[in-house]
Amino acid sequence: MSIPPVEKIAEALRASLLENERLRQENERITAAATEPIAIVGMSCRFPGSVASPEDLWNLVSQEQDAITTPPTDRGWDTAEASGDGPRGGFLDAATGFDAEFFGMSRHEALAADPQQRLLLEACWEALERAGVDPLSLRASRTAVFTGVMAGGYPAGPGSVPEAAEGFLMTGTDNSVVSGRVSYVLGLEGPSLTVDTACSSSLVALHLAVQSLRRGECSLALAGGVTVMSTPEVFTSFARQRGLSVDGRCRSFAAGADGTGFAEG
Repeated sequence: MSIPPVEKIAEALRASLLENERLRQENERITAAATEPIAIVGMSCRFPGSVASPEDLWNLVSQEQDAITTPPTDRGWDTAEASGDGPRGGFLDAATGFDAEFFGMSRHEALAADPQQRLLLEACWEALERAGVDPLSLRASRTAVFTGVMAGGYPAGPGSVPEAAEGFLMTGTDNSVVSGRVSYVLGLEGPSLTVDTACSSSLVALHLAVQSLRRGECSLALAGGVTVMSTPEVFTSFARQRGLSVDGRCRSFAAGADGTGFAEG
C-alpha cells in the first residue's frame, strides 16, 4: 500500500477549502439576491377622472374626487339593458386616441390593434421617459415586459374595422401580443409575458417582474397592467345576474353591498 506524499494531501485540502469558500460566497450572493429590494425608477398611468400621471392620481385621491361616470359617448354602446341611462363605472377619457406614426404603425394596423395594446405602448414609453431613460437606447438590452391583461372585447364584431385593416386583427387582438408589441417596438430582448389571472393580473405581473430581476433574467423590467373595455358585455352580463352595482361602486363585505363595479386604466 502506498501513501500519498504529505504535499499532495495538503494541496487537496487547500483546494477543498478554497472550493468551500467559493460555495459559501455563492450561497451568500444567491441569498442576498433573493431578498434584494427592487428600485422603482419610473412610473406612468392613465385612470378615470382625467388622470394622466402619478401626480394626477395623487391629487384625485387626496382631494377625494369622484371618477365614476356613465360610459363615454364615443364608443357606440347600447347599454340600456345594463341600466336605465347606462352603467356607471370608471372610464378613460381618451382610450380611442393614439399617435400611430410615432410608434411606426400604419393607420390600418393601429385601427386593428386593441386599445389595450395602444395604451400600454404609450404608458411604457412615458414611464421610461419619466425615469430619465431614452426608450430607444434600450434596443437589444435585457429589458423585460410583464403585463397583466384581460380580454377587452375588441373589435366589437364583424365589420367593425375596415376590410383593409382585417389582416392585422390577429396580432391586433391577441392578448399575448400586448406585451410582445412593446418588446418589438422598443427592440427589447428580455422576457416578454402577458398574464391573465383576472383581477389580480397586474399584481401577478409585478411579482413575476421582481422574480425575473432577482434571478438575473433581465436588467430592467416594465411591469403593470392595462384594461380598456371595448364593449359593454361585462356590464350587461352582470346586470342579468343582478350582480352589477347601481352606482358603480364595490362595497365588499358591507351590508349595503349591491354588486360589483368595473373600471379602466
